[in-house]
Amino acid sequence: MTSFAIVGHLARTDGSFSLNDLPGSGGRMDILCRCVNASLFLSHDLRRDVDCYLVLLGAPSGPKTVKFSGESVRSLSPDERSAGALIKKVIDIPCGSEFREAADGVSIRKGGLERLISDLQFAVLDETGNDIRKEQDLPGAYLLSDHMNFTDAENEQIRECPRYSVGPKCLHADHTITVLHNELDRRTRGWR
Repeated sequence: MTSFAIVGHLARTDGSFSLNDLPGSGGRMDILCRCVNASLFLSHDLRRDVDCYLVLLGAPSGPKTVKFSGESVRSLSPDERSAGALIKKVIDIPCGSEFREAADGVSIRKGGLERLISDLQFAVLDETGNDIRKEQDLPGAYLLSDHMNFTDAENEQIRECPRYSVGPKCLHADHTITVLHNELDRRTRGWR
């Protein structure tokens, strides 16, 4: 099982955003939707062994975490609007401290990064980290930030996490996920 978690610093925590304006009214929800797609989609299938967590920190009622499970998600197409519609559908569902499935394969709970890193041992994907191709054993869970850097408080929470880089350039979060998937796929096939 591989897990990706993306921190959405401005991402709305209620369904008042417009699917026609994911970047603006959604608080850069477009970035998170692209990360869901990069995490889960193959050309004509889904990666059934992947979970994608979206840590929503924006107004008005954050933090909340939305989980997409590749094993059981339904009604998801490979476009931002489709992922955005599922997020919009589940985000206003009453939830507590445990994940509550609000649509097939999409769950939500209260809590943010601190709660998530207590559940999973993450490696941070960061352009200043160790070259992932030089690492023998890779973890199963990866943490990324949206278009903003991790805050000082977040960096303190993740200071013990190993840091890996997928290459010498700073990439968009969804592109980083794609490159990492490629590396993991190559290792699985023995193409190292």
